[in-house]
Amino acid sequence: MLRTSLNQDTFGSRTKLSVLIAALLGLVFLVAACGGSDSVETTETTGQPTSSATTAPTQEPAAAPTAGVATKSATVKANRKVGGEVGDLVPEFGGIDAWIIGDALIMEELRGQVVLIDFWTYTCINCIRTFPFLKQWHSRYADDGLVIVGVHAPEFEFEKVYENVVDATKEHALGWTMAQDNDFVTWRRYSNRFWPAKYLIDKDGVVRYTHFGEGGYAETEDVIRELLAEADPSFLFSNLPLPEDQTIDPGFLTARDAEVTRELYGGYDRGESDLLYGQGGYVQQTQYFQNKDRVSDFMISQNQLPHKINFQGPWHVGPESSTHGRMTESFEDYLSLVYSATSVNAVLTSDSGEPYKVRITVDEEYLTDVNKGSDIVIGDDGESYLRVTTPSLYNVINNDSYVRRETLKMSSNSPDFGLFAFTFGVYDTGP
Repeated sequence: MLRTSLNQDTFGSRTKLSVLIAALLGLVFLVAACGGSDSVETTETTGQPTSSATTAPTQEPAAAPTAGVATKSATVKANRKVGGEVGDLVPEFGGIDAWIIGDALIMEELRGQVVLIDFWTYTCINCIRTFPFLKQWHSRYADDGLVIVGVHAPEFEFEKVYENVVDATKEHALGWTMAQDNDFVTWRRYSNRFWPAKYLIDKDGVVRYTHFGEGGYAETEDVIRELLAEADPSFLFSNLPLPEDQTIDPGFLTARDAEVTRELYGGYDRGESDLLYGQGGYVQQTQYFQNKDRVSDFMISQNQLPHKINFQGPWHVGPESSTHGRMTESFEDYLSLVYSATSVNAVLTSDSGEPYKVRITVDEEYLTDVNKGSDIVIGDDGESYLRVTTPSLYNVINNDSYVRRETLKMSSNSPDFGLFAFTFGVYDTGP
């Protein structure tokens, strides 16, 4: 994700404050995408955005997520190249491991219909936030000729497992055709670089519009309507209201020293790439990079920096995740993070497949109904915890308003406790 911060002290009037709000709105819109395979993420918690590398086969700076421009001409030109840019002839599906929902599709056979290709992966919070809008478009326009095809391209190894993807489509009640692109063959044919990414294809098989990341829902639906009218002159433009983007937490927009913690990763592959691109890595402790692929005993410094993961006790540092290194009895080992956001999500899994408990505190206090995430359980004694049962994204914290620099602590007695990533949000509601 792209993240940035602005200091409100630099804006000395109500007029200037409105400029700040507009800037923050624009920044949050731009950041609402995850960098994907063959990409880098552009992220920062303070100051200007800078580039850092992902685990991509090629390491080159990625452009900020932007919307493509819908062209007005649907004429197919003989010299069109095949690709994912606006004006290109749409590429054919390739390398699909399985068609999870619906029958296998061939783009050539979809000529005459409007097609929306949606690249996603099931632990991507940005993708999850777009699902209500995709559901709305599917419900409104499927009978008018709109075909939505979800292409699941995994960020982590466990997201390649067929059963995990099936479970995710059921959990989120996704009802359109879904393809599994584990080797990124279709992804690369579009030269795609982000989750989520949307490509609108007209009746002639030409890419007419693109959008990367969250937001832009009204614009996207408006283009859907235009392309449906081109495909079928009898199509009646809907008088239903166009959707609105998610509301940004007003507390975040007006907070002094507003900032939001960037997406953080537990594995050293992403961490080393982050160092390569000058962002300092996701973990504060230097031994994290010195003891790869083995268990190392960590100790948290009293000077815990904001927006950095810190470990206490034995932890195994792996390429995709960091895993608790032993069985304990008293939750004495933990990871800690000073974060700024409205919501916090964690991608967690278990090496053995056995469920385990993760105790959660903020500023040494258990969570309550005011700040607990949707996946948090509060016990009879007030203890707040997660029950990790499947490799997934878990909503850990959902504050009723923006908070700045609170200390999150997560601990488990299980040696299966594995952290892949943290993601953060500043929306008024939701994860």
